Amino acid sequence: MQTLQQKASEWSGVSANDAFAIDNTNLFQKLGLQTFVNLSTNFYNRVYDDEEEWFRSIFANSNKEDAIQNQYEFFVQRMGGPPIYSQRKGHPALIGRHRPFPVTHQAAERWLHHMQQALDSTRDIDADSKVKMMSFFRHTAFFLVAGDELKNQNQGFQCKHGNSKSAAV
Repeated sequence: MQTLQQKASEWSGVSANDAFAIDNTNLFQKLGLQTFVNLSTNFYNRVYDDEEEWFRSIFANSNKEDAIQNQYEFFVQRMGGPPIYSQRKGHPALIGRHRPFPVTHQAAERWLHHMQQALDSTRDIDADSKVKMMSFFRHTAFFLVAGDELKNQNQGFQCKHGNSKSAAV
């Protein structure tokens, strides 16, 4: 039985080593807080202006400013900065926090499309950091897809820490 991380690697085409290469450099120190704020603002401006109604509807009940703050605080924390997300919101628990949303393969690809555009147009992010960040984002997006499928299909995936228990959601 595959773990969620293994599913994420298979579906994303990104190995765990490449996905977690972000841990080899403190991107927060390298890029600074404002770069993460700019990235998340750029990203969510694209999301909320998406021409695809099905994709925009995923975010319809979310406040854009809150989404921006949640995302940049998570990125800062995950990429070497202070734990500002956890201090405000608790453990990131990405699968649980995304449970209300349809996290499908199609939605992940659309999310990644906007994130790639946001990365490409956000100043002050060097090419190496963009590659590392996009690998992390791609792997994480499909980790969430695997978690969503576990929720929807009640399949018995293993979490990275656990035994092979069937998921009871």
